[in-house]
Amino acid sequence: MGPYSILIGLSLAIILSYLFDLAARATRIPSVLMLLATGIALRQTADYFDVAVRVPQLMLELFGIIGLIMIVLEGALDLELRREKAPLIRRSFVAALLILVVQAGAIAWLLHLYVGASFQSCLINAVPLAVISSAIAIPSVANLGGEKQEFIVYESTFSDILGIMLFNFAVQDNFAQGVSVVTFARDVMAVLVVAVLSTAALAFLLDRIRLHVKFFLIIAFLVLVYSLSKKLHLSSLIVVLVFGLVVNNAKLFLQGPLARWFRPERLSEELHQLKSITAESAFLIRTFFFLLFGFSITIGNVLNGGLLLQGVLIVAVLTLIRFFYLRYVARTDLVPELFIAPKGLISVLLFYSIPQEHLIGEISENILFVVILLTGVMMMVGLMLAPKTPQLGEY
Repeated sequence: MGPYSILIGLSLAIILSYLFDLAARATRIPSVLMLLATGIALRQTADYFDVAVRVPQLMLELFGIIGLIMIVLEGALDLELRREKAPLIRRSFVAALLILVVQAGAIAWLLHLYVGASFQSCLINAVPLAVISSAIAIPSVANLGGEKQEFIVYESTFSDILGIMLFNFAVQDNFAQGVSVVTFARDVMAVLVVAVLSTAALAFLLDRIRLHVKFFLIIAFLVLVYSLSKKLHLSSLIVVLVFGLVVNNAKLFLQGPLARWFRPERLSEELHQLKSITAESAFLIRTFFFLLFGFSITIGNVLNGGLLLQGVLIVAVLTLIRFFYLRYVARTDLVPELFIAPKGLISVLLFYSIPQEHLIGEISENILFVVILLTGVMMMVGLMLAPKTPQLGEY
């Protein structure tokens, strides 16, 4: 395949993804489902014409990691912190934490009973199935508006971060010992320190650098800090979240002596362009990740009665726990909050990060795809049931 053929394919993929976004606004069918379906169709076409194309797992992981960073940053740059929003932030954090822990524990317990593996291995395999994907949730609720949209953005972002923290906690060798709690607490403190220092450095660069290409320099620095933190087994998404929140709420965080160093009014001037570049980059990475993930799935392996039944049971357990929390604990609306808990990019990344000794045959890439597909369909139903709020600048 020549370079021009590749360029034609890449260009068509981006144009198609843009059209899917427009269709999603009109039909409320998540564009991610359309991208996955397109990837599957391309795989079927390639198999039909006996064209062997292999998607390396490393490529999927790279797209997934960068996409996750950009999508969380995009969400954080849209969040305004005000005193009156404190209850909403607290409520979304508690929801993300409690639902994640209970869902992961329930799935792990069921796996333990079903396959007889150690509870640690079962928990490690259960976390990717329980965590909410902000990569799907955040762009899908753009039309909701108001507190419902903000709740889902906060909850999905917190779920990503807490899911990674729970996963890192579960894979520790001393998981069953009390020392693992101490290690976990130490890692949380370490990543908070890294987040504060890196945010200060990034904000300083954003204010001082006068070059036109500085935004991708900032993003490269952010990816570097994220990757180094990840190598140290820290929950590095906190770094991305803190940077986005500080830049978008510079006047709140940068007061007194800090205002002289970082000049929040200058950061506010740069904010619009940073948001635009982040949104465009997130769109681009998300397009290729979900196309490639759909292409990597063999549809014959998915269309299996036992596999589909397992996927339905897992989604049913997850939904039942979410329903119980929203209805009887939080006492909040069920539409669309009950339905918008999609699995996706973060689930795939965590699944690929499971150590070899903790892999369970019953939890495969195929069952993960089924769960992603079913939760995506549920989200589509929730968006269709929810009242639409027109957004400024909607196209």
